[in-house]
Amino acid sequence: MILITGILGQLGFDLAKELKKRGKEFIAPSLEELELTTEAGAKNFILEKKPDTVIHCAAYTAVDKAESEQELALTVNGFGTRWVAEACREVDAKMIYISTDYVFGGDGHTPYEINDEKKPVNVYGRSKLLGEDAVTAILEKHFIVRTSWVFGINGNNFIKTMLRLAETRNKLNVVNDQIGSPTYTVDLAKLLADMAATEKYGTYHASNEGFCSWAEFAREIFKQAGLEVEVDGIPTLEYPTPARRPFNSRLSKKSLDEAGFNRLPEWQDAVKRYLVELNTAKAH
Repeated sequence: MILITGILGQLGFDLAKELKKRGKEFIAPSLEELELTTEAGAKNFILEKKPDTVIHCAAYTAVDKAESEQELALTVNGFGTRWVAEACREVDAKMIYISTDYVFGGDGHTPYEINDEKKPVNVYGRSKLLGEDAVTAILEKHFIVRTSWVFGINGNNFIKTMLRLAETRNKLNVVNDQIGSPTYTVDLAKLLADMAATEKYGTYHASNEGFCSWAEFAREIFKQAGLEVEVDGIPTLEYPTPARRPFNSRLSKKSLDEAGFNRLPEWQDAVKRYLVELNTAKAH
């Protein structure tokens, strides 16, 4: 049996749908049943249910807010993950931990390999790295999956923000010097379900194929949605945020290839399918 944490998030929601489709048995505790700010809250549900696999999607993900809520972010993503890993070790479950491109410093222009130096530039990145280190130290049967620029039907994301802004504006300034890969949670969920069925433990990078800036991402969204919105690319300096963002979020997929896992489809194709999903949801 698989246990999913964070089923109300973008990824947890699509992962549940994917497992259902595959006829896999899973459970998904509510926030009250599995609570990541105390050791008992994080462990008891897992110790009671004894799943074979825990896919840990739950996290503190408010990147800017984390700068002022440092203790909470570090507790949920660092200690919370440690406690989940300890519970997995106790019931002999494998664990898939979802991490982020933000564990890297964002220097240079080449895609990061899984073992490149970790140098997070913000609290969120530090908190997720704490989680990674805990999982690696505690559990042999673990997968760490770093992803980036996530979008899914169940939650807020960049695509929804752009479409909302387009309702009242025909010109937008969007950052053009941060480069990475968008990731559709429907595609990532398939990969996680595939991984859960194996024992190919280790660290992986998973995002949709291809790289773009946020400005290019926005232009593609408007193009595919048939909206006449002009996007002006601006440097990060002109759009200050509480948390620093890495300039380079490119992730190398070599580890996926070596383990025989399929890469995710091109990001433009993912945007196309997501817009269909959004429109279908609106129609119902």
